[in-house]
Amino acid sequence: MIIAICDAIFFENDIMLQIRNLILWALGVAAIHVAPATAQDGAAPVLPSYAEFVEMADSAELVVRAKISRAIALEPERAPDVAPGFVRLYIEAETLALLSGAAPLGESLRYLVDVPFDSRGKVPKLKNREVILFARSVPGRPSELQLSGEPAQHFYSPEFESRLRPILTELAAPDSPPVVTGVRDALSVPGNLTGESETQIFLDTQTGAPVSIAVLRRPGRPVAWGVSWGEIIDQSARPPAPESLEWYRLACALPARLPSEANLSSNGASRTQAERDYQFVMGALGPCSRG
Repeated sequence: MIIAICDAIFFENDIMLQIRNLILWALGVAAIHVAPATAQDGAAPVLPSYAEFVEMADSAELVVRAKISRAIALEPERAPDVAPGFVRLYIEAETLALLSGAAPLGESLRYLVDVPFDSRGKVPKLKNREVILFARSVPGRPSELQLSGEPAQHFYSPEFESRLRPILTELAAPDSPPVVTGVRDALSVPGNLTGESETQIFLDTQTGAPVSIAVLRRPGRPVAWGVSWGEIIDQSARPPAPESLEWYRLACALPARLPSEANLSSNGASRTQAERDYQFVMGALGPCSRG
């Protein structure tokens, strides 16, 4: 009986130590924050938009499929920054699959996550639920994760995984399109015929890799435009396919209007044409939908 009590005390102390370590790590890394999970009340989860999928995957060092084996609610004094209506949980989970990433990963995982109370105001029951985690590794601790982004824990479903996997493949490809950070220059030049013009829009990227957009107008023909992802401006370049990584890099990064300082056209008519063609491209790309 005494041995059993001592074992129980040791087990509880070990759990408290793991929780303490995770809390201290979270506090020590300013750029990392605990993120809320979604659809905790048993309702069918609504899938994120394409843009949200990319943002979650692109910001995560690791994407993991796991099965929750234990969930312990932290006392409010251990989680003073939790949003109203949420509770912070210490999670232990079994690793089922590493979908993306190369960091060492343990067979069992531990992490913190903020989840909303259920419709009865209770802590949701998460034991045995399968989840997809977007996370960062903890140096030297392969069994601990730091969730990244909001939200960073999603209930697993075949539909969720089938939407996610192609995005992970695109992001990991050697020819993955670079992150676009803005418009560097835009120049519109009139052609020889009335109504004929060509506008070149050169973009800034995170890596410095060249990306440009060409818009060609010819009398009696539809407006043609395309994107060149390289040094050579491809005259046969096409618009990006909707809900592709190329589309996301443009639609979700470019400003709504052409910055005036980027417009290098020398006269009023050409400047107006450059602005018009930029708006045409943004309209063709469509909105970057989130939520």
